[in-house]
Amino acid sequence: MTHDIEVLGEGRFLRLLRRGRWEFVERPNLRGVVGIVAVTGEGKLLLVEQYRQAVGATVIELPAGLAGDLPGAEGEELATAAQRELREETGYAAARMTFLCDGPPSAGVTNEVITLFLAEGLEKVEDGGGDETEEITIHEVPLAEVARWLEDRRREGKMLDLRIYTGLYFLLAGAGGH
Repeated sequence: MTHDIEVLGEGRFLRLLRRGRWEFVERPNLRGVVGIVAVTGEGKLLLVEQYRQAVGATVIELPAGLAGDLPGAEGEELATAAQRELREETGYAAARMTFLCDGPPSAGVTNEVITLFLAEGLEKVEDGGGDETEEITIHEVPLAEVARWLEDRRREGKMLDLRIYTGLYFLLAGAGGH
């Protein structure tokens, strides 16, 4: 059964919609969302940490960001956005981005779809830490220590983005030759 979509409210970055009895959020003027699974040549998983207003907590995440949100780049390819976000957040450039999977992070709340990429052939080219609106801490965690490291961060009161575990699944399954 299909219903027309009604706009209930709109801010600068989000739009609240209703379809039938169901309310949900979308990000207008966006091509997609990307997440990046990146492991250095030394076998360290790149993770980022930042305070997230929506949950009122510091969150440990895979590097990630929006595609097509910049003026003049509305048609930005997802892999290009993944390259840009990886460099901006971590300071690493990747020789290639390989598609891993895509899907909704919270299908009951948003129509957003996140596409995960595996970043390969990493080279540190700048400091990273995000753009002028972000305060990002970069973590390089040895793969053999990731589970313990994440549990330690959780015990410190930090939240863990579940996409980290999706990325680890693909690494353990041998995606991209890892």
